Amino acid sequence: MFEGTPRQNQMSVISGFDEYSNGKDYKKRQSIIRVWKRLSSLQRSVICFVLLLGGISALYLVTSVRQLHGGRWGHAGPSDLRDFLDSDERQKMEREKREYIQQMKQKLAKQQVGDIVKKNKEMIRRQRKGPPSGMKASKVDQGLDGDQPPVEDKGQPVRDERFPNGNEDEDNGKDDSVDGNLNLPPKSAGDDLIVDQMSNEPYDYFNAKREYTEQQKAVQDAFKFAWKEYKKYAWGHDEYHPISKTHSEWFGVGLTIVDSIDTAIIMGLKDEYLDAREWVDKSLTFDKDKDVNLFEITIRALGGLLSAYHLTNDDVFKEKARDLGNRLLPCFKSPSNVPFSDVNLRTGHAHPPRWGPDSSTSEVTTIQLEFRDLSRVTNDDRYEHAVNVVSEHVHNLPKKDGLVPIFINANTGSFRSSATITFGARGDSYYEYLLKQWIQTGKKKEYLKQDYMAAIEGIKTHLLKESEPSKLLYIGELLGGRSFSPKMDHLVCFMPGTMALGYQNGLPKDHMEIATRLTRTCYEMYNKMPTKLSPEIVYFNQAPGSSDDLIVKPLDSHNLLRPETVESLFYMYRFTKDKKYREWGWQIFRAFMKYTKIDGGFSSINNVKSPSNPGFKDKLESFFLAETLKYLFLLFSDDPQLIPLDKYVFNSEAHPLPIYTE
Repeated sequence: MFEGTPRQNQMSVISGFDEYSNGKDYKKRQSIIRVWKRLSSLQRSVICFVLLLGGISALYLVTSVRQLHGGRWGHAGPSDLRDFLDSDERQKMEREKREYIQQMKQKLAKQQVGDIVKKNKEMIRRQRKGPPSGMKASKVDQGLDGDQPPVEDKGQPVRDERFPNGNEDEDNGKDDSVDGNLNLPPKSAGDDLIVDQMSNEPYDYFNAKREYTEQQKAVQDAFKFAWKEYKKYAWGHDEYHPISKTHSEWFGVGLTIVDSIDTAIIMGLKDEYLDAREWVDKSLTFDKDKDVNLFEITIRALGGLLSAYHLTNDDVFKEKARDLGNRLLPCFKSPSNVPFSDVNLRTGHAHPPRWGPDSSTSEVTTIQLEFRDLSRVTNDDRYEHAVNVVSEHVHNLPKKDGLVPIFINANTGSFRSSATITFGARGDSYYEYLLKQWIQTGKKKEYLKQDYMAAIEGIKTHLLKESEPSKLLYIGELLGGRSFSPKMDHLVCFMPGTMALGYQNGLPKDHMEIATRLTRTCYEMYNKMPTKLSPEIVYFNQAPGSSDDLIVKPLDSHNLLRPETVESLFYMYRFTKDKKYREWGWQIFRAFMKYTKIDGGFSSINNVKSPSNPGFKDKLESFFLAETLKYLFLLFSDDPQLIPLDKYVFNSEAHPLPIYTE
């Protein structure tokens, strides 16, 4: 204000009125002005907004009433501001309105894209920070070939072949959208595939109009023949002996039925399914005074029941699975976080195996898919919590570049350091379940992925070799955890399919390259035998100038109708559509039909090197129906909706379980 000016004169200057000019009216105005000046800027804004809103509302009401009653303009008068404009002005106004709406849509779409890109970049940055404290970062964690992650050169980003439509750094200052539409990478390339479990209608497995290829029909016939003979001579029993046409028990829970139900469902064999369903409902009981192996009964019986439940939504399977899960929980009451290997189904007494103090590493780490799924379907987190503790404990144990010994002690919780390291018996499915758990949980458990990636690096460093003379790539063993052996079990042939599955879910390209070469090796283990059936174990020739890549010892020449090679053929064909994988699978199937089919069903054989006298072991393994024939049927399927691999993950016994996004 003006220095030395009386307060009254100050008000006069401010208001623009003489203090005494208007008497009472002036005093009212002066009072209003004082009140107004005492208000905060926010209060003034609110008052102005309310007055403006009231004025607009009054104008709208007056106009509406006039239009309703004829008003000043009557029925012929203008009802909208546009009516005051000529035709050119109206068209211009409409055009500007459309342009504004389109701009707002594009702005909203860009904002959505930006949010998605920002979220993905943040996730990638977290992944590149490396594994949790205490775990050595592998070369795979650092880049595709052990180098540092791709970096930009002169402002141009390095292109990642897994992302044909652009990787996370390929913005180039532009939005990943055109006209508001997202340009997302294919599902097979992305590292953040999210599955919508409710996106499709349930698959009708028993639809009479389902179409099958001729090869699928042949596989169906093989299953029906084996099922008929089992039903005739061993119904309700665990194991069937097709030569003597007798049966035997392992756990006493009708294992062949429970293990094979979902195969009958997937093949659309309604009669066989209904037989199995009735037996499960009326006759299956786990109230047995019988010791069972936690691993075997989990992957076969619990996995089979859960899979049947998901494929049919029949609660009878869920309730049987719940009962079995409850009876297996005592295994986790060990002094360490490693479960006991065996438990009595009736008494709940759990203990280590009879043959020694240690459990197999693969056995205690190949129960997680099933127990986690049981928690999801029953809304009971006890099962998932129990196996999570095991996984986290094993994650924190020291390893040899991601590789683990095949024995672990349930009392101490530690590995037997002198044990062999192998991807064959007692070690195999530990590595399989690292990847599959990560996929099952919607890729949320990062430590599982990191452990799997570290193990692949360990393979490349210690176990991956080539044979002579054909340079077949194979995975050997470390005897005692130190000495390399060129021995490879047929069991290892699950690994090509697993590595292909990892690549399909965004893991490095060299995983698929290794998978391709390993698949050929597993095929040659069949193709190079006179019966075209693989032995149980092979040794690869390392001597330069050798004439044959494979060495088969007499005690290793048997064939148990195992599924691992046809499992990998299924994955490789599903991901590549390369017809040679079907051709190899068909050759293997025909060999099974020629050398293992007998009057009473199918039997394991003793000698794959003797076509004239293969010798029968008089045993039908339940996994021939549960896995081998199932994977062959899926290999020959032309239906992309039949067990899609972005919605299901197979457990170690080929039972499909759903992928969860939460």
